[in-house]
Amino acid sequence: MGSANQTGSAQRKARIEEMRRAERARQRRGRILVIAASAVVVAGLVVGGMVLVHSQSGDDKSAAASDTKTATASDAKTATASDAKGPGHFVTGPDGVKTWQGTLGRIHTTSAVSYPMEPPVGGNHNPVWQNCNGDVYTKPVKNVNAVHSMEHGAVWVTYNSKASKADVAALAAKVRKTPYTLMSPVEDQKDPIMLSAWAHQRTVTGASDPNVDKFFARFVQGSQTPEPGAACTGGLPQ
Repeated sequence: MGSANQTGSAQRKARIEEMRRAERARQRRGRILVIAASAVVVAGLVVGGMVLVHSQSGDDKSAAASDTKTATASDAKTATASDAKGPGHFVTGPDGVKTWQGTLGRIHTTSAVSYPMEPPVGGNHNPVWQNCNGDVYTKPVKNVNAVHSMEHGAVWVTYNSKASKADVAALAAKVRKTPYTLMSPVEDQKDPIMLSAWAHQRTVTGASDPNVDKFFARFVQGSQTPEPGAACTGGLPQ
């Protein structure tokens, strides 16, 4: 039994280290992309300035008509993006994990999104993810950012005021050691401590509940992840 536990622990440490190496590699690629994107933006500004000069000398009535058409299209897109609700419900498995049966949108929107569950386990969300590289937040984070983190394969640990301080502290220590996790308070949730991943959720009795480790092992960068390997750093810090 001891040998098996040591083997499982070694495999988990190796997996976490591999994710950390991958994260560092993504950060390096991200810096290169930022430099390249900056060059493109500068070039675009130059070209855009020239186009603006020419457009200002055109027919004012045509410009006004074009602006109205663009605004209308933008409003329609925003209305569609904001609609995260759809038919669906949770189905609880024999292991206590609830799986959402229904469509979960993945549209990026800066508008407010209403979710059919709390905490949400997916749906349309903000373009910026909440940092989830073992990040522990002592204040609530926005659902729309945390949902984006889960799209990247993160597990979101949440708790309310009914959770004991000892459990909160122990869970925070566990999260800090685990890439692709984040933790924050959610006062409106039904149970004191809940774990969420994309399309999956469960309640645990406390930090020592063995289902915490089981949920992490299954869902941190698990097969449910819509965007496996996407970054958990470089997003929103609070």
